[in-house]
Amino acid sequence: MTSAFSPLPGGFIDILATLLREPSVVGAEHAFFRVLQRELEERGAKVTWYEGLLVAQGAKPHSLMLSAHADRHGLICTGPNEFQYAASVAGARSDLLGNSISEELMKKIATRFNDNHVYAYEPWSGAYRGKGKITNAYICEYRNNLIFELEGLEHVVAGTPIAFRDKLYKDEHALVGQLDNVLTVAALVYLFELGFEGTAFFTAQEEAGKSWRYLLEWFRRFGGSTNQLIVVDTSPFPDFKAAQHQHLVLRNKDANAEFNTPLTKTLQQHCERLGYSVLYKDAYVETHNKILIARGEEPSSLGSTEMGRIISASQGLVDGSTLQIPTSGYHTMKESAPIASVTAFLTVLQALIAKG
Repeated sequence: MTSAFSPLPGGFIDILATLLREPSVVGAEHAFFRVLQRELEERGAKVTWYEGLLVAQGAKPHSLMLSAHADRHGLICTGPNEFQYAASVAGARSDLLGNSISEELMKKIATRFNDNHVYAYEPWSGAYRGKGKITNAYICEYRNNLIFELEGLEHVVAGTPIAFRDKLYKDEHALVGQLDNVLTVAALVYLFELGFEGTAFFTAQEEAGKSWRYLLEWFRRFGGSTNQLIVVDTSPFPDFKAAQHQHLVLRNKDANAEFNTPLTKTLQQHCERLGYSVLYKDAYVETHNKILIARGEEPSSLGSTEMGRIISASQGLVDGSTLQIPTSGYHTMKESAPIASVTAFLTVLQALIAKG
């Protein structure tokens, strides 16, 4: 893959920088949805709220349907000076089946957050409630969750979300920040600036394994006979060099279901026609798993995605595929997306708009 610098549109960078500064801890996304609604309506979209879902539509809502999850990782206060990883609390672990990358990563990332600066906010209004710093994190064997020790937020009450303090960093090679999944959220907002007339879904609680439920409810109420959906997201790789090896990531399947083959091939054809390389993540994981098994190690999960969950649960009502941006430093404040991949992602989305 070429590493040549390709400058990103200023309008897109402005949207991303704005949204990255707004808190959206999983389970407490309302404040972010308020900001997102403003950004979308300013660009001509018709915006409707549902439980766990913000829907933005143009003049031809069924021409193309895209979905991005709006939540990001953070903490939640669960008692006096007690803070837990928000995704596990929001999900109550009822939807986590042991097949998600997030669950595997939890054991690996316990020490990644030490010294990270955080701040508390009101979940509905987004009002600021003070700042603090993480001093320690560990997995509690009794609660099966990441427990965090903080300084500076002793005054907050149970139920208060705690967001990581973040801002966008950019150089000629990468965009850096807590990108999952505000990166593709910003891209969908930017599409409306370019005249997108289809439908964009922004889901809550994807990191807790719940977003597919909210999305499926919408399709049960309003979906037509052809409910082909493209879910956009980031896709983790071990390091930045591995993330740079391809422009974009596709999937034939995840741990839950097979994706729509014709739509997946159409996405591949768009990428190839535009000169962008693709990697199939399921094939990548399966190849790597053969190496792990040969070493006597545990194989990795194929991952549990919003797309796979909704295909599995909808019994044929909803079908589709995914388009993902490769990144490194997944679920940290230094998640890095190659500039060339973000450029490819925006270009392919514009090609899909033109076709629709």
